[in-house]
Amino acid sequence: MTFLVNVYGKCGNMEEAQKVFDNLPRINVVSWTSLISGYVQNSQPELAIHVFLDMLEAGNYPTNVTLGTALTACSSLESIRLGKQIHAYVVKYQTEGDTSVGNSLCSLYSTCGSLNSAIKAFNRIREKNVMSWTTVIGASGENGEAVQGLRFFSKMLSEGIQPNEFTLTSISSMCGTMLSLRLGAQVHSVGIKLGYASNIRVRNSIMYLYLKCGLFDEAQKLFDGMSHVNLVTWNAMIAGHAQMMDLAKDDLSAHNGGTEALRIFSKLNSSGMKPDLYTFSSILTICSRLVALEQGEQIHALTLKTGFLSDVVVGTALVNMYNKCGRIERASRVFVEMSTRTLISWTSMITGFANHGLSHQALQLFEDMLLAGVRPNQVTFVGALAACSNAGMVYEALGYFEMMQKEYKIKPVMDHYMCLIDMFVKLGCIEEAFDFIKKMDFEPNEVIWSVFIAGCRRHGNMELGFYAAEQLLKFKPKERESYAMLLDIFVSAGRWEDVAVVKNLMREEKLSETDDWSWIRIKDKVYSFKPNDGLHPQSAEIFKVLDELVEKAKGFGYKQQESFELTDEESASVYHSEKLAIAFGLLNTPIVSPILVIKSTTMCRDCHNFIKIITSLTAREIIVRDSKRLHKFVNGHCTCRDFGVSF
Repeated sequence: MTFLVNVYGKCGNMEEAQKVFDNLPRINVVSWTSLISGYVQNSQPELAIHVFLDMLEAGNYPTNVTLGTALTACSSLESIRLGKQIHAYVVKYQTEGDTSVGNSLCSLYSTCGSLNSAIKAFNRIREKNVMSWTTVIGASGENGEAVQGLRFFSKMLSEGIQPNEFTLTSISSMCGTMLSLRLGAQVHSVGIKLGYASNIRVRNSIMYLYLKCGLFDEAQKLFDGMSHVNLVTWNAMIAGHAQMMDLAKDDLSAHNGGTEALRIFSKLNSSGMKPDLYTFSSILTICSRLVALEQGEQIHALTLKTGFLSDVVVGTALVNMYNKCGRIERASRVFVEMSTRTLISWTSMITGFANHGLSHQALQLFEDMLLAGVRPNQVTFVGALAACSNAGMVYEALGYFEMMQKEYKIKPVMDHYMCLIDMFVKLGCIEEAFDFIKKMDFEPNEVIWSVFIAGCRRHGNMELGFYAAEQLLKFKPKERESYAMLLDIFVSAGRWEDVAVVKNLMREEKLSETDDWSWIRIKDKVYSFKPNDGLHPQSAEIFKVLDELVEKAKGFGYKQQESFELTDEESASVYHSEKLAIAFGLLNTPIVSPILVIKSTTMCRDCHNFIKIITSLTAREIIVRDSKRLHKFVNGHCTCRDFGVSF
């Protein structure tokens, strides 16, 4: 009858397994072990431990298999205290050297974060099998010691132990962690040699290794060559292309990587396979970065249909997506409907309100979070301070800054000082901003000096502005916006020698040409524009619309301002890329639809003023995500309150 206990356990019916066990005329150690194994296999480790204790109380002595199974239950519970008690029993009966027990002990200590104890348990095993080596290799990788894991793998091969698919998967993952393409390629060769070329687990791990190392073509070849793929394969490809956006050499390549990820997600849906929470989390993050609102809304509907909307990870990703796409009201609705919220959820919503200029809502939500007993972190305080900065709430900002340090023992970082300096600059309190810069525990960075220069220029404190410009020049800035700002302040003061220095630095950094690009997505197709772009098929219509809008805008007091481009040409670009993208959107989208544009650089003041007037002329909502922030233009106003542009 014991075999029935085993059968029911393997079939997932532990209720029947328990009934059969309870009616056994005679219970021996095999019966106990079968029931314990059944509970472990069916993710019920607490009940497995209860049965193990009942067995000991009944006077039965466990076998090595029983002890190994009980230790596996402790691993599932991540209970090192209980595991150590069973380990003491193992030591008492001198069974540490048994392969099954040693493997389970190694796995237990690895799961509980004690790598040294895991290695000691491995070393005590008398006859190490492939599972022993795989366990200690995996333990090293999981505990941040990839190099140690590679040493074990090398030793395993030298002792003539042939790795299995799990060993190869672990070691490939470590190569990915170390970004070691050379070792990863060798592991790939070993896998092919041992006959694992078509093993989906091994191929997935190698494919993800290539993606992490930036070999997207190699990864694509592996993907295309798979006769069978699983959800892990799809998720790896989507996550890999999300990473491609980070590794891209320019914004256009990054945008293409994100677009390819959306295409892969579409193919996944067409395949009939259902996405999981990791899929949704990755693809919503990509939608956030692409400002792909339409696709994000479709994915939102899919999460509702598949039942993943209730998951906190997916819910938080949706909040973030709507925030980044300028749909703060939708983000707020998703947040309110979440049954469970993490610190990341609260922080995302607080930051979203702050970025949309809704400072009072951001600070009210911050207070609600504290009342809910959620402890803020560094990033949460950045959101709260940004909200204070946007609204010019000096008293509240200094209060939160003090609370962060005294009550929550959080040491200020550059972003916290950035918010406070930005606040003082906006209010025209240049001396106070400079005092904060001097009080910082570390040297101010390029961004701090750029913001300070913009404030000095705006409020006429040229003496401090020139001092800040000299400090900024020491960094040899990499961003074109920094050079444009320096040119602005030096040209306005007629300091032509300094202008020459800036232009020489630009040539050294190979910034003599602008990299201004803008993108707009309409019905799953992306259209890109550069300044004065005359190559687009609709360029004649686009320029006609812009010319008409400029004439109408003059009636609202618009006067085109000089733009300090990073070229040696005398004439500035008439139409920057975002103006062309917006005009294209006006021509090709329904009147009720918002226009969403991504811009690779920071928006200049002229374009910012022009777009504000366009929203009044056309009654259209326009959202522009530049390299610094999101600008949401409605009825002649922007959520940045005109402080989101520097020159």
